[in-house]
Amino acid sequence: MTIYALSTGPGISGIAIVRVSGEDTKKVIKLLTNVELPKPRVATLRKINKINTSELIDEGIILWFPGPESYTGEDMAEFHIHGSKAVIDALHHSISKIVNCRLAEAGEFTKLAFQNGKINLLKAESIADLISAETEIQRQQAIKIMNGKSADKFNSLREKLLKILSHVEAKIDFPDEDLPEDILKNIKKISNEVILNIKKILDDQKVGERIREGFKIAIIGPTNAGKSSLLNHLSNRDAAIVSEIAGTTRDAIEDELIIDGVAFRFIDTAGIRETNDRIESIGIKKAYEKAENAQLIIFLIDSNKFSKSKEVFLSEIATIKNRFPKKRVLVIANKIDTISTTEKNEIRADIDDILLLSAKENIGVETLLMHLTSLVNKGALSNNETIVTNSRHFEALNNALTAIISVKKGIDLEISTDLFSIDIRECLRHLGNITGEYDVDKDILGHIFSNFCIGK
Repeated sequence: MTIYALSTGPGISGIAIVRVSGEDTKKVIKLLTNVELPKPRVATLRKINKINTSELIDEGIILWFPGPESYTGEDMAEFHIHGSKAVIDALHHSISKIVNCRLAEAGEFTKLAFQNGKINLLKAESIADLISAETEIQRQQAIKIMNGKSADKFNSLREKLLKILSHVEAKIDFPDEDLPEDILKNIKKISNEVILNIKKILDDQKVGERIREGFKIAIIGPTNAGKSSLLNHLSNRDAAIVSEIAGTTRDAIEDELIIDGVAFRFIDTAGIRETNDRIESIGIKKAYEKAENAQLIIFLIDSNKFSKSKEVFLSEIATIKNRFPKKRVLVIANKIDTISTTEKNEIRADIDDILLLSAKENIGVETLLMHLTSLVNKGALSNNETIVTNSRHFEALNNALTAIISVKKGIDLEISTDLFSIDIRECLRHLGNITGEYDVDKDILGHIFSNFCIGK
């Protein structure tokens, strides 16, 4: 089957590119142009006509890429035409009349490239990330993975595992042969190297995934602490309703802000308090859920509470920290324009790492933004050649780590080398799933390529 699709963005533009890939690509070019094929990989001006008629659709550039030297590994062509809806629709309609030609599915061109061995799965995912990149750091991360350093690292680990697997298999198949005496020592040494490498990759605190998807920051706190005002100030627009009436925010409101090239997703939540209002109670429950799923929790509290009751002020902060013991909680005292300098100093003295600001008067907001960017380990992009960007990779690496640790434990316990073989193969399979070296579940492939735009 030959597929086709618009590969540039929809809408009016000076140029649009329609891609065609498959065994009938030559036929498509000839039927649309009524002349011989252009030279491979040479931009050639051609009149493009409707099928079986001399009616002109457009005059444009055709690029012809004979397989396997093409993006998909199949015969492929690109039609560079004027980017009006009428021209694109006319070309699509004509191609659809050709036998065995159909509109491509989302990501199908890149899926073909993967299936035909032109790219690995890691690179395919990085292409999707590059297309959807909205920030400079997201672009840098996608480019780094596309360059193949991450894949090289995983392949290097697989080579080490294959080496020890060959030792183990030799021991199983030829138990009476004169094999190296230090075989178990070598297996243990290489296993330790693989364990340390995988742990190092996993020890980036999921920076790659957070850069790719945006850092989720939940803003929680009591009613009327100024959460919505802070979100509006950060967003530079009225994203949330601001009112002196407690309980105005009933649902979570999200907005994205790009700071120093990093995407932060701020989530304004319902004010936390005791209430008999059923709807407000649902909003408060959702606030806790959003906080649980965020990478950072901003607990915003009205600094006037400190003036009224220091004990209540400290108790509310302690309650939130105790509720989320495994989360990073950034405590911010808002409305500092309404308290004295002495009270500000007392707050700083009583609570470590607290930030003081006034969302209304724009005091301390720049300090907050600098603090947020300092939390992002952007050095991981330059210091760590292997970047993990999504939960699929993390799951595979964790499974691989479990398997290779079993090998090390098995050596220590002097168990049968037959079991080593099973664990090593399991580790190889999980590492291979990241790059696609091993057969990857069809559902997983479907999910990966469904995130592409049609035409890529």
